[in-house]
Parts: sequence; C-alpha cells; structure tokens
Amino acid sequence: MAREIVVNSDNGEVRAAILENGKLVDLFVERSVHPRYAGNIYKGVVENVLPGMQAAFVNIGLERNAFLYVDDALAGRNGRNSRMVREADGEEISVPRKKSTSIKDILKPGQEIMVQVTKEPIGTKGARVVTDVTLPGRYVVLMPTVDYVGVSRRIEEEGERERLRKIAQSSKPRRVGVIVRTVAEGKNQEEIASDIQFLVKLWRRIQGRNRRARGSTLLHQEYDLAFRLVRDHFAADVTKFAVDDPKEHRKVLDLSRMYSETMRDRIHLYTGQEPIFDTYGLEEEIARTLRRKVWLSCGGYIVIDNTEALTAIDVNTGKYIGSTSLADTVLKTNLEAAEEIARQLRLRNIGGIIVIDFIDMENDAHQRKVTDKLEEALARDKTKATVLGFTHLGLVEMTRKKVQEGLAESMTKVCPTCDGRGRILSEETLSFRAMRAIKKEALSTDQPAMLVLLHPSVAAMLIGAGGSNLSALEQETGKTIYVKGSFDQKLEDIVIAAVGSKEDVEKKALPVSAGDRLEVVVEEPHVSNSRDGIARLEGYVIDVEGAGRLIGEKLLVQVTKVFKTYARAQMVEVASEGDEKKQPKEDSAKDKQKGGQNNKQGG
Repeated sequence: MAREIVVNSDNGEVRAAILENGKLVDLFVERSVHPRYAGNIYKGVVENVLPGMQAAFVNIGLERNAFLYVDDALAGRNGRNSRMVREADGEEISVPRKKSTSIKDILKPGQEIMVQVTKEPIGTKGARVVTDVTLPGRYVVLMPTVDYVGVSRRIEEEGERERLRKIAQSSKPRRVGVIVRTVAEGKNQEEIASDIQFLVKLWRRIQGRNRRARGSTLLHQEYDLAFRLVRDHFAADVTKFAVDDPKEHRKVLDLSRMYSETMRDRIHLYTGQEPIFDTYGLEEEIARTLRRKVWLSCGGYIVIDNTEALTAIDVNTGKYIGSTSLADTVLKTNLEAAEEIARQLRLRNIGGIIVIDFIDMENDAHQRKVTDKLEEALARDKTKATVLGFTHLGLVEMTRKKVQEGLAESMTKVCPTCDGRGRILSEETLSFRAMRAIKKEALSTDQPAMLVLLHPSVAAMLIGAGGSNLSALEQETGKTIYVKGSFDQKLEDIVIAAVGSKEDVEKKALPVSAGDRLEVVVEEPHVSNSRDGIARLEGYVIDVEGAGRLIGEKLLVQVTKVFKTYARAQMVEVASEGDEKKQPKEDSAKDKQKGGQNNKQGG
C-alpha cells in the first residue's frame, strides 16, 4: 500500500495528513495556543488520595490536577508480578498482580512521584498519568520500569519475530523492557542497538533531572509533530513526504539523517502557488470529516453521532438499490461501510465505546464477513481497537483507545444556541412561549400597553395571518401589544422592551410616521406577495410596494400607512452603491395609488 505524508505549516498551526493509496486516513493538527501533553514526563506532587475511587490526583503544574489510577501507580513495585503494562506500538504486556493493593498503601499526600501523561486533558477532566514510563524510538519502545522483551504484533513472520527478540534481548540493559516496533522489520543489530542506547541515555538524563527537581516540574517534553512523523510514520512504504515550509522541510531532512538516511530523496519542499492541502484535495476532505453523514461510493451512507457515553454509527443503503438480491445489496453496503467506518474512526480520532448499527443481515456468514472486514481495516490503525461482535439486538460493539480529543472537539466548539444538542425549539413552540410570557407580564402590571422584541420568524408566528393571533391575545389580556421583529434577537429571546401608556409605548414601537422619507435596504420578498419587498428599521417591518425584485438594493421610500406591526411605503428612488439615484419605472395602471400616482417597481 503506497502512503504519502503531506505537511502544511502556517503561523501558529501545523497540519499533517497521511494518505493511503491517495485517500486521507490520518490527520494531525498542532496549534501553539493548545500545547500537547501526551508523552510528557513530569515530577508531580500527590494532592489527594481517594480510596473510594482507588485513585489519586497529582499536581504536575497544569491547570487541572492529573488523574492516577491505582493500577497505573504500581510501576516497579513487584517486578514482573506487578500489573498489566500499557500498550505500546500494538504490543500489550499482561502479568497478574500478587494481591490487590489499595491506593492509600502506595501514595500519600505531598509525596513526589515521576509520572507520564498518557491521555490529554479533555473538557473538564485533567490529564491521565501513569508511573510506567515509555520512551518511543525509531525501532524500539523503551520501558525502563519493566523487564520484558516484546515484538510488535504487526510483524507476523515467526522467524523474523524470534530474530528481533534475540537482538533486543542482547542489546538492552538488565531490568529494562523493550518492545521492537514494526518499522524494525529487516533491520540489523547495529541499527536496533543504537536506538536502544539513545533511549537509555535519554532515560538517564530524565532520572538526573528528577533527582534535582523540587515540586511539580516538566522533566521531558514529547517531541513536536515533525519529529513524531519521521519517527513513527516515515517507513519504507511512504513514497513521498511533502512539506510546504522551508524551516519544517530542513527539520525533516535533519531528522531523516538520524533515522532514515536512505529515504531522504522522498522528502520534498512544496513550492506551488496553490496551497498544498488544496493541491491534494484535502481541505474538502477535512470539511467532510466534520459532517454527520458520510456517503459511500456504492450510494449508501453512514451517520456518525457522538454522545457523552459513546459514539453511535448508523448504516443505510441510501441511493444504492443493488442488481441481484436484497441480501447481496445489504452485504455489499455493509462491507463498504465497515471499511469506511474504520477510516473515519482513525481520521476523526474517535475513542471510547462505539456501537454500529449495520443494515440487518439474517445470514450468519454475512455477519462474520462484515466483522472480519471491520477488523481487517482496523488492523492498519496504530491506536488499539477491539471488535466485540454482534449483540442480540444486531448491533456491533467495539472500543477504541482514547488518547486525546477527537478531531471534532479540537476543531469545533459547542453551539451556543442549541448547547450541542443539534436541535433548537421551533418557531411555533417559541411563539407559544412568548405568548405565555406576555400573559404573565400582563397580569403583573396595570399599564395598558407593552412592547415585545422577538426574532422576526417568531414575531411573524405570534402575530399570525392578518394579525389574527395578536388580536386574540390583546382581547384576552386587555392590553395593547406591540410586537417588533429584530434580527438582533436570538431565536429564543423574549424581551419585554417597554410597558406604559399607549402613547409612550407607541413612540418606541413605531419608528416611522406617515409621510416620512427614509433610506432602506430590501432584505427579502414579501411572504404572501412576492411583488413587494420587506425592509426593516430597528426591527420594525416596512412593506415596500413593488420592490420584490430589488433584494439587496438601497431605496429611498416614503411611508404611506403605519400599523402596529408594520408600515407600508412606496419607492421614491433606487440608491444602489456606485450608481446614480434612479427613478423607479412606472408599473401598470392597476397598481396606481390614490391620488393618481403610479406605484414604483424597479426595472
């Protein structure tokens, strides 16, 4: 499988895309205003020990204290019988503990400990930390607190696995753990041993800083995105590494001398006029990853919904009708969906519990084909994922390790209007809510009139056709009610702007009088009479006769009639920017006004 790495560097942001056979599968975004913490090693101070949660909170100098679970606080305490060491490069080490241990037997408030961040702070939660430190290199991952040798599960040939295991065993110091990474396949002992020695020296420097440090201190900062790309992703199957910034390009070239000197000719500085992500068609692809619906090439689609507890994915046939049988149509859609779901999980960096509602399949063999395809596609994902299979309800359950915020969380924010629900109250619901608010206000005052400010769409619903709803409300409350629609109001806003005598409220509610001349901009055609145009002044509607085809035009109009909820006006001049003022063309005789003048409508 041919892979490409494309890097775009702007002031304050670096983006890296990984393509497999021309298709985007991974996206990394780093911004200077949002520093990365995962991989950092700190000297921390235990703030609180909570036996009820079997956890402790550790001050590592960040805004919120880090969370340390009891199983993550046992590094090096009982040798091989301590605990399950966390996954590294697809390899997991699992060893049973001799006995259960309480957090209060391990840690005390005020105690200083060395920890490493494994999970970024997300939302209101602080970072998650462990006391097992792992230091990834080009060919191996060093685990200083565990005496173990492992080989990445992605290396499948048993003879090669055994060869690498022997090299690692003979090259590592005593009582230190090593996992051989996938990229080490075919490498000789000198290359692997050199990588181990580099990481051992780095660990000794970190230990030295730890001994000298006092209080919460950063001991080691994980390398930046360019370094991690070369270290973790620049393998033999990468055909091109394109960078659009000269500084980043030089950095990648320098790093390649350390790790992959033979592949330096694959590193290119992009100098095209068009932005590099546009050249590769990535901007539109990134925009699609933020949408709920993802179309499949067969015509089906998947819908991805994130909730607090889990991610739900629904599969639909959409436009695909197949050509043989319903079962084959469903199977083909589900197989393509399984491949795309695995890609979207990587691309969107979705973690935690994931539930997939594939299209119903009655054939057990078809179900196995779909889960096999999903597992096969997930095998290319560096982040650990586990498919648990179909439930009794026909849903597929799976999990994917969550290390940091997903793409949607890092690139978007919660909608302030719907608070992240994705739905808002309808205009009809809001008009009834406004009606109840008006009734409540009417009961609390003896003043005869009030002015209410609403969003225009809600105001129109409240007023009703021909003002019927407003008239009924006035009869019920015994008040004179002025309603003004204003785009300055949010859809759900209900503002009682004035309460008082009819004369006082009317002055505030009606910004115009009959005979006034004023300049307005036509915003939209009249809902029921498209020949007329609607303008607004301080939220007050002005119905301009004959201006339905002049949307966006600035007009000089004269007010002819004033009503409680709107005014009528005639065009005097069209005053578009950059043009001289023009008299509007005369319309037909049937539109003549009283007094013999023609209504005006722009040509």
